Amino acid sequence: MILSLWGIPPGSQGRRMFFSKKKHRSSMKPVLYDDEECIRVVKGTSNRIEQLTGVGSLRLAIVLSAMVFMFMYFMFVFGGPGCGVLYSCKHSDDEAFRQAEELNRAIEAQDDLERDMVRYLDDDLPPMQEEQQPFHSSIAPSHEPEKGSSPAPGYETGLANIVFGIAASAKLWEKRQEYVKLWWRPGEMRGFVWLDKAVSSWSKALPPMRISEDTAKFNYTNKKGGRSGIRISRVVSETFRQNLTDVHWFVMGDDDTMFVPENLVRILSKYDHRKFYYIGSHSESHTQNIHFSYNMAYGGGGFAISYPLAKALAKVQDRCIMKYPYLYGSDDRIQACLSELGVPLTKEPGFHQVLSLFSWQFDIYGDAFGLLAAHPVTPLVSIHHLDLIDPVFPNTTQIEALRHFKSSMRVDPGGVLQQSICYDKYKRWSISVSWGYAVQVYRGILPPRLLELPMRTFLSWYRRMDDIGFPFNTRPFLKSPCEQPTIFYMKEVGYGDEAGETISSYSRDRRQRGGGECKSTLQHSPGSLEEIIVTKEQADDSWHLAPRRQCCRVVKSTKKMIEVSVGNCESGETII
Repeated sequence: MILSLWGIPPGSQGRRMFFSKKKHRSSMKPVLYDDEECIRVVKGTSNRIEQLTGVGSLRLAIVLSAMVFMFMYFMFVFGGPGCGVLYSCKHSDDEAFRQAEELNRAIEAQDDLERDMVRYLDDDLPPMQEEQQPFHSSIAPSHEPEKGSSPAPGYETGLANIVFGIAASAKLWEKRQEYVKLWWRPGEMRGFVWLDKAVSSWSKALPPMRISEDTAKFNYTNKKGGRSGIRISRVVSETFRQNLTDVHWFVMGDDDTMFVPENLVRILSKYDHRKFYYIGSHSESHTQNIHFSYNMAYGGGGFAISYPLAKALAKVQDRCIMKYPYLYGSDDRIQACLSELGVPLTKEPGFHQVLSLFSWQFDIYGDAFGLLAAHPVTPLVSIHHLDLIDPVFPNTTQIEALRHFKSSMRVDPGGVLQQSICYDKYKRWSISVSWGYAVQVYRGILPPRLLELPMRTFLSWYRRMDDIGFPFNTRPFLKSPCEQPTIFYMKEVGYGDEAGETISSYSRDRRQRGGGECKSTLQHSPGSLEEIIVTKEQADDSWHLAPRRQCCRVVKSTKKMIEVSVGNCESGETII
């Protein structure tokens, strides 16, 4: 009876007509849906109403039954808290839907090829011990150590336990090999430079050369990128297949990146290399992070993958890459494949794109001074995009500047760029020491919370000077000469008379950054200063347990020179 009232003839096998809508009501199209469940519920409701109201109230029962039916219809169409037929859930990001559709098409189109690649990879990889068989569960092992546990003696990582995979191109190699020579130590370190094709000559001061496999079998559809991203994303797996022994970590980086090996070891020793870890840092560009991902390690500044994770990735990476032809580069492809393994990014800001805990990615342009002079309380691991920033020391080339910078890294690698703040209260000067790099002297007493912020001497990745392009707080570069700091760059560095003591000198930068000389007579002027002497205790490894800046004290202040002492803070000591 209910069906007749709704115009559905007997024998229609419980099917009724709904309307499906994509964007506008005018585009409704009739679609038949199985309705046996709805009919059963409505008939049950009608019978129950008849029992309650009696035969004389059958019309009321019909009306109420129809209302129940309409309620269920609207819940089905509009979806209630979920999604209905007429109004489907609208994702906040249409691009994500488009990429999902491309992903589905890629999976369907590559089924046969994927099966072949699985057989190829299984045959190509060395046999594994039974306890090391790759897992096939959808739940990835935890990458965090158990609470309350401490690393066993075998967890300690040394430089020999790290294997580097350096992504390079033959076109740029002649220039960029000089960056690699700055930090590579033949005989002490292991790794490979992966090129797209062979070059004519090779120095013994460099890692061994390897030629990447052909990637023509992989589809690439991103119109703004280059398919070299596929080749570079496979550096991890190709390095793993070199079958080196006693490996704890694989570290990836570009040929225009400079690593600080001792600090890299410090960072990686925090983690259990026997578990799944993907360690790195995001970009210094907020827009880059939004466009790609805050959950992705930017490979130029370097990232690390533990041996077990590299092993699992090597088994699935080629199949995974086939699913993402629309991605831009190598970093997002690696992150996509590690996401399929259930492994998130463990963020370490020393990797700089141009600067981060794990490294500086240095996704900036111009003068990186403001960023380098306000490094976080963590070891500097790497600096990237060395071709895009000004020489880190003035009046020299980038290679010469980095060689000079390397002298600080040799003396106290853990203390490089670590910021300490102190005050000459008589002259009312604020002094910021970025050890091994530069010292700044400001007129007036500026609070530490201000001096800790990077000064915007640099441009964002999109060549803007405003403060919205960065994923961290900054402060403006003030053009008034009375508000600008007097800058002193590292001149010499060495060891002091006492054990664990370093001594460094900093000479004044006489370049005018705009505005000329400060003519104010209300304050003592640091313009007559010629040199800063810094005596410092070598940094210890407690930075990751209870991070704290070392304290700075003014020992001597004359018209031409300031001497300061930097070391661990005493009980009750404050910066200001």
